Amino acid sequence: MAAVEPVEINAGRYYLRQLRADDRIDDRPSILDAFTDPVSRRWISHRIVDLAGAGDYVALRAKQWTDDERCSWAVADQNTGELLGEVGLKDLDLAIGSAAAACWAAPRHRNRGVVSEGLAAAIRFGAGALGLLRVDYLFQDGNEPSRRVAEKCGFGYHRTIDECGSKVHVWTRSLV
Repeated sequence: MAAVEPVEINAGRYYLRQLRADDRIDDRPSILDAFTDPVSRRWISHRIVDLAGAGDYVALRAKQWTDDERCSWAVADQNTGELLGEVGLKDLDLAIGSAAAACWAAPRHRNRGVVSEGLAAAIRFGAGALGLLRVDYLFQDGNEPSRRVAEKCGFGYHRTIDECGSKVHVWTRSLV
């Protein structure tokens, strides 16, 4: 399948757009806030400690999309464009039609449906525009918010693996 250009998606109460760090929208402060939050640091392995690192993160996500490795979107407020979280389809294998879901919510926007609504829209895009047949959702043991997102987005338990001494739950959703 040919590469797909980044698109904006209407996700109901929110819209999905690329992460940005430009003169109109600067997501770097929100990214820094999210990645330095103690709860986020427990579950997110990527480390960002300053605005420069947040800018590198925005650039990385753009490059990953260009390289067909990952489609990543900021879940944004419909009116202000404020970054509320991020959702994505990573580990893309367009030849076999598979990907893994990725998501996080900004600390002050947790438990509002931001991630589950955004991820549901990203999955619809994956099925329709990318021809994905299956999406996996992995989360660490004890990460109850991630388990709830998996349930809300129609994933079902597949297996549990041991990854570096930590239990990781693998849930799967068929898109056919």
